[in-house]
Amino acid sequence: MGKPTGFMELPRAERRYEAPSERIKHYREFTLAPSDTEMSQQGARCMDCGIPFCHQGCPINNIIPEWNDEVYRGDWQAALAVLHSTNNFPEFTGSICPAPCEAACTLNLTDQPVTIKSIERAIVDKGWEMGWIQPQIPEKRTGKRVAVIGSGPAGMAAAQQLARAGHEVFVYEKNDRIGGLLRYGIPDFKMEKSHIDRRIAQMQAEGVRFRPNSFVGENLAVKKILTEYDAVVLAIGSEKPRDLEVPGRKDFAGVHFAMDFLRQQNKRVAGDTIPDEDAISATGKHVVVIGGGDTGSDCIGTSIRQGALSVVQLEILPKPPEKENKLLTWPNWPNKLRTTTSHDEGIKERYWSTNTQSVTGKDGVINHLNAVEVEWKQEGGQWKMTEKAGSAFSLQADLVLLAMGFVHPVHEGLLAEMAVELDGRGQIKANEKVYQTTIDKVFAAGDGRRGQSLVVWAIREGRQVARAVDEYLMGSSELPR
Repeated sequence: MGKPTGFMELPRAERRYEAPSERIKHYREFTLAPSDTEMSQQGARCMDCGIPFCHQGCPINNIIPEWNDEVYRGDWQAALAVLHSTNNFPEFTGSICPAPCEAACTLNLTDQPVTIKSIERAIVDKGWEMGWIQPQIPEKRTGKRVAVIGSGPAGMAAAQQLARAGHEVFVYEKNDRIGGLLRYGIPDFKMEKSHIDRRIAQMQAEGVRFRPNSFVGENLAVKKILTEYDAVVLAIGSEKPRDLEVPGRKDFAGVHFAMDFLRQQNKRVAGDTIPDEDAISATGKHVVVIGGGDTGSDCIGTSIRQGALSVVQLEILPKPPEKENKLLTWPNWPNKLRTTTSHDEGIKERYWSTNTQSVTGKDGVINHLNAVEVEWKQEGGQWKMTEKAGSAFSLQADLVLLAMGFVHPVHEGLLAEMAVELDGRGQIKANEKVYQTTIDKVFAAGDGRRGQSLVVWAIREGRQVARAVDEYLMGSSELPR
């Protein structure tokens, strides 16, 4: 695949970005598009691996060497066909996936993996530019009706696949716009929402019908859904946030969940007006972000764009190594220090091995976060955390954003009324072979089933649950897993 000697002749070309001083002035994507020639050269670097470990690293089993080769040879339309054969929405993964495929690339043994993510995004961008991406209308309809509850990447992938199999598909979304956390959890500077909108248009042409402002279990009866449809797919995500259980958390205004903060800014970018009394803003404030993952990074970038006076980030785990031990971790996802584009935009400090003890304030409003350094030691095969004596400190904090992840889907409402069985972690109980819950004709996929995860896993599960539903309805299926 690619040029046999390409990886020896051509260096890896990292993504290029608009300068931080300029990009923090807006909420648009700031990745600079590469030229066709540059992408062809990067595709040429793909080795003719006996075992392409990138396949193992990619949850949706993208056929990466083949489309790298097509880009190298200049056949972009063929590359797009190969890419779409496993991935319904490459622009989503090409924008926000952390690229475990690149970590698994053989060339990552020398820290020079193929730029798989950039090539993927370039292929789909070329497809839209050239008009190659068109609705795939099924030749015949089955007469079967399927309800998909939730319009995130899992729900969208399931709906598109089921519609292409000829089923009548309705997607119910509790929010006012389609897209789930892609719409309201991912900042526009990481992925503009026009990418979602044009996929919605494609899916509508394929027969999918979207029903926003439809909160099943609230303003839409669960019984009605179960009665009117031949199958139901629960793609509701994992939206129960992990809270901060410390003194002062409920006593002072200014502590918010990350998603509430990010959702408001995405609504502003979309043209909505947030009432002043409900607004969560970092403007002119000292911001503390608790949580070191992608959501925490998104809060940092958004806070800086809103005009925060300072932004610091706390992480309870130790600081990862600058460079992973390749022989120990490759081709698996390595634990190593990751600095995002948001960190580069002006974060004041990143604190590691730090645990919040309390928040304090004045006149009902937070003004300080009190923390302590911790040490991690293995005892009996388990890691245990202890506070470091004399290490307590305070940070000025006018706004604290909780980006500590999600524990499980919301149980109240839909799941409680449907009486779906949950597993030991509080996720919807359904295996990854048939994806069927303990309720007849009800299936589950995505974060609500597997737990908080990546967009690429959501798309995989959406595609696989679609095949499972198709088999359930028709006895067999030609949809790919």
